Amino acid sequence: MENEFRLTVSSKSVNEGFARVVVSAFITPLDPTLEELADLKTAVSEAVTNCIVHGYKDKYGKIYISGKISGDVVKITIRDKGCGIDDIARAMTPLFTTGEGERAGLGFTVMESFCDKISVRSAIGKGTSVVLVKKIEGKSKW
Repeated sequence: MENEFRLTVSSKSVNEGFARVVVSAFITPLDPTLEELADLKTAVSEAVTNCIVHGYKDKYGKIYISGKISGDVVKITIRDKGCGIDDIARAMTPLFTTGEGERAGLGFTVMESFCDKISVRSAIGKGTSVVLVKKIEGKSKW
């Protein structure tokens, strides 16, 4: 199967749930298991939340979400034009977080554990792009 989508949303918390719903609907034709669906929704949620909380901090901007299905592989890209990440390797270290507050520092760790592959590109002052890749085995392949 081949398919793709593009979506632009404001960096508001309410759109984190919207992004999850869009991705869920997008992969439905692959007949994912509940676990596969939950995994990808959670990874997308973490990436979108990172855009809102870390990318744009206390201001609003746009979050660009796109998806592509090639066969049984789903690739979701979440991108912002926020502040960027100065040290990607450090940011991806479990428990690393910026600033004070309730953040656990597990966003990238969660994304990595729920996806087959994750890649992150970033430039200071220009934004960050996170690509999530997951093969969907699906219920019909059991």
